[in-house]
Amino acid sequence: MQGQSQQQAYDRGITIFSPDGRLYQVEYAREAVARGTASVGVRTPDGVVLGAVRRVRSSLMERSSVEKLHKVDDHIGIASAGHVADARKLIDFARRRAQTEHLRYGEPVGVETLTKAVTDNIQEYTQTGGARPFGVALLVGGVYDGRPRLFETDPSGTPYEWQATAVGGDRETIQDVLEEGYREEMDLEAGIGLALEGLAATNEDLSAEGVELATVDAESETFETLERDVIESHLAEVGGGEDA
Repeated sequence: MQGQSQQQAYDRGITIFSPDGRLYQVEYAREAVARGTASVGVRTPDGVVLGAVRRVRSSLMERSSVEKLHKVDDHIGIASAGHVADARKLIDFARRRAQTEHLRYGEPVGVETLTKAVTDNIQEYTQTGGARPFGVALLVGGVYDGRPRLFETDPSGTPYEWQATAVGGDRETIQDVLEEGYREEMDLEAGIGLALEGLAATNEDLSAEGVELATVDAESETFETLERDVIESHLAEVGGGEDA
């Protein structure tokens, strides 16, 4: 009985390590991410591409209300996978931090600086009693001083920098597509195509209505959401969706 009660303590208490050094609540948060729809990011010399699949539970639901891509600043965007409410909380934090940098220093925040501020906030929730980890992973993509950057945040509060990656459901399958198709010299258009190829690998009926795409161009350093007709043309090139 004592062993079972100890196991429950490790299982329920975020601040208690198990004997083998695990924080179970962080691992459960990663499972919440894996249950979410996929988001992808691709970094190219010409900029960063962010893409995500929208999951609509009913034909009566407005698709526009399902947001997976978010503008944080003029030069930074975020894609999420996992609990939407948790993602919005972190994105609001990121937006406030970006505005603080503008007001305090008179210049835009760096992509790496912002990512580490977000992950510092995430990490605090892995060691605070009465709280739980954020059940979401973020892809933070942007351009700072002409240099495209792409980062992933983990529920443990660890930042990783990538050339191309995916978070959410079917990550391994999408990652295989990205690793096979990625080229360091590819342009932004090719990056959009690769992102869609990755999303299409696990969604046979992928359509322009069910996808969000955004880019941050290296030259203009501006976050831009792609319109549906543009997404349709790119889907047609990669062979996705009937209405592409």
